[in-house]
Amino acid sequence: MAVYHAGSRTLQDRLGVREAADHVGRSVGSGIKPVAAAFLELQPLLVAGAADPATGEVWASPLTGAPGFVRATGPHSVSVAGRPAPADPLATALTTPGTAVGTLALDPRTRRRMRLNGRVTTAERGLGIEADKVFSNCPKYLQKRETYEVVPGRAPGAGRHGDALTAAQRAFVAAADTFFLATVHEGGADVSHRGGNPGFLEVVSPRELAWPDYPGNSMFLTLGNLAADPRAGLLLLDWTDGTALRLTGEARTEIAEDGGRTVRFTLTEVIETPSAVPLRWSAPEYSPANPVPAR
Repeated sequence: MAVYHAGSRTLQDRLGVREAADHVGRSVGSGIKPVAAAFLELQPLLVAGAADPATGEVWASPLTGAPGFVRATGPHSVSVAGRPAPADPLATALTTPGTAVGTLALDPRTRRRMRLNGRVTTAERGLGIEADKVFSNCPKYLQKRETYEVVPGRAPGAGRHGDALTAAQRAFVAAADTFFLATVHEGGADVSHRGGNPGFLEVVSPRELAWPDYPGNSMFLTLGNLAADPRAGLLLLDWTDGTALRLTGEARTEIAEDGGRTVRFTLTEVIETPSAVPLRWSAPEYSPANPVPAR
């Protein structure tokens, strides 16, 4: 199993962090350890990302259920109870065996997160994944939300499609403290978390967003994927009313002389789904690592 491909290596070398990346990369395995299996079974939310086999568009979508709906069924396999609704942009990808899929399990209560990437396998009543990369990330830039509740009767409404953000959607994006970013490369797919104080995700125009790439673990898995393949999908959640805002398009990374990085995303389609997630979380406690947005 190769942890890094050429896209990630190019960025690591340009920024002089290959040695640090190699050190962190040793934590990436293909097996699901008991502590990872236990973490997965406690989560009510899993974010999945993949490319639609028909259109090639990359999307990220939330999958939810009672704790235990995600569970390890073997040292390299995971079962997710239930499947995305037929209208979900990932419905085809997550029911097509062999599709590369990235997943991220995030627990705002403990500021812990875990990524599991692999391939879709057949599952009788849900989603099966054969894992090839499993690893945890540090709690940096992850907002703490102490509790959540399941809202009875909350069910996804009809998705609203567009090719640009409405005024209300632009306000939603500008107020976000968290989003999820799905990327792909020739050998797989990945979902990462991005967080910061409200304002860190900038609405440049109705079709363009930008955000700073804060210092992290030096792996550059996400930016490496974008260097190899610019397709990307963003997912923003309203942690109170369950609205999901999904965007697909392309992203590119700008690197300043001092090594500072800005990612610019141009969307081609947006889908807003009210009540997509039946969870209502408590108010956030912002991460002490979050920089104060310059704007």
